[in-house]
Amino acid sequence: MSIYLGVNIDHIATLRQARGTNYPCPIEGALLCEQSGADSITLHLREDRRHIQDSDVEILRNKLTTKMNLEMATTDEMIAIATKIKPEDCCLVPEKREELTTEGGLEVASQIPRMTQVCAQLAEASIIVSLFIDAQKDQIDAAKECGAPVIELHTGHYANATGDEQKQEFEHIKAMAAYAHSIGLQVNAGHGLTLENTSAIAELPEIVELNIGHSIIARAIFVGLEQATREMKALMLKVRV
Repeated sequence: MSIYLGVNIDHIATLRQARGTNYPCPIEGALLCEQSGADSITLHLREDRRHIQDSDVEILRNKLTTKMNLEMATTDEMIAIATKIKPEDCCLVPEKREELTTEGGLEVASQIPRMTQVCAQLAEASIIVSLFIDAQKDQIDAAKECGAPVIELHTGHYANATGDEQKQEFEHIKAMAAYAHSIGLQVNAGHGLTLENTSAIAELPEIVELNIGHSIIARAIFVGLEQATREMKALMLKVRV
């Protein structure tokens, strides 16, 4: 079974915004990633525009040859942008202005009416909706109830753990991926994945796509973006043979 790599280019834009320059260009980075084996490009248009800008989304929409996965909060502003831009995929994520990066999964179970409405609005625009959630049965069931065809399991807790704790986190992700697949959801995963910890997650047969950004961009400082992308894709494919 195939497995796909979505490369998140947010932190190319982070470096650009640090100096307020027009480089490095996330558009150029996205195209390099595509040429190096990325199956999609992920970018998070945050409410505070701390890295990706509206113009990045608009330009990339017309330049990508794979597909765009737009991460966004469930705000009316972001829904309007998504339905205008029409990326192939939208991943709905939680967002706090004070956080450095997304700290956990989206709380779906307690806001099913709102999430159902958002999923329907995006689906009407022919956008495939994914919900970024923690590997918890109640959140998976809620995602299914909301009409989302895809979930992305948050792997940050697994990635940050070590030893027996990491093994426990992995077993939990494994069980929840199998459960989500059994009820008809496509299962993706991501957050905190590196060359050191990705193999186990990629080996899970239910996982269709991994979205990885920070570690690839960080690795690119030393080996270049093309090689960093190829290395991650090769590692993923190796464990799925």
